[in-house]
Amino acid sequence: MTALSETPTAFTADSASPLVQLGLRHLGQALPTLLDEARQQQVSYETFLYRALAVEAQARHQRLLQRRSQAAHLPARKTLDAFDFSFQPSLSERQVRELASLSFVQTATNIVVLGPPGVGKTHIAVSLAWRTIEAGYSAFFTTLTALAEDLDAAGRKDTLRKRLRFYARPQVLVIDEIGYTRLSARQAQLIFELVNARYESGSLILTSNKSFGEWGPLLGDDILASALLDRLLHHAEILTINGPSYRMKERLPLLQNQPPEHAP
Repeated sequence: MTALSETPTAFTADSASPLVQLGLRHLGQALPTLLDEARQQQVSYETFLYRALAVEAQARHQRLLQRRSQAAHLPARKTLDAFDFSFQPSLSERQVRELASLSFVQTATNIVVLGPPGVGKTHIAVSLAWRTIEAGYSAFFTTLTALAEDLDAAGRKDTLRKRLRFYARPQVLVIDEIGYTRLSARQAQLIFELVNARYESGSLILTSNKSFGEWGPLLGDDILASALLDRLLHHAEILTINGPSYRMKERLPLLQNQPPEHAP
């Protein structure tokens, strides 16, 4: 170990480096650049120390955020700033921005995003989920189909209680694509048990291309759907997007540039 009385000629990346011993590995990589900038700008010791610690803190935050996003199974990062609210005027930007303050997490309020395919429902849900993990909350992302199949399989393996606890644990659980798959009676019952387990204890963010009146056929049981919606909507914010598909927005210029077909 290097004695404190020794004067090093340079910081190194080996195990004897004070930076490595203190766990400041990111700072060690950035230090040559920081030192060059400090010499050129003639910054004070206080400024240099702040910049050095800020580099290490930011790198650690990014590494932690990466681990959280992987644990949350989040898709590629989406942001609200990248969402084109002008293309979807039916969606209240003010309401979405207020939800991004994350007060819904603290009050265990659910969020339901309704609209036809392609209008940006998943973008909104994923953006809010990313905000939650950036703020230090726990989250998990899944689709309704994957969730139902996982719980169904757990029931056959006698690990259902364990899986229900797994999905009940995150402070925010995102269930995407409700409405694309009809559930079996067993799967519908398991989804109800999960919603009931999270009732008033954790937030759900759901996206669906079906109106609430169509959830009965989706679950195969109108009474069960009514009980589920009763718990889901007791504390909930509803976002409705009635607009064109973003996918068609991207394809529209191509379609407009195609030459007209000639009649035979």
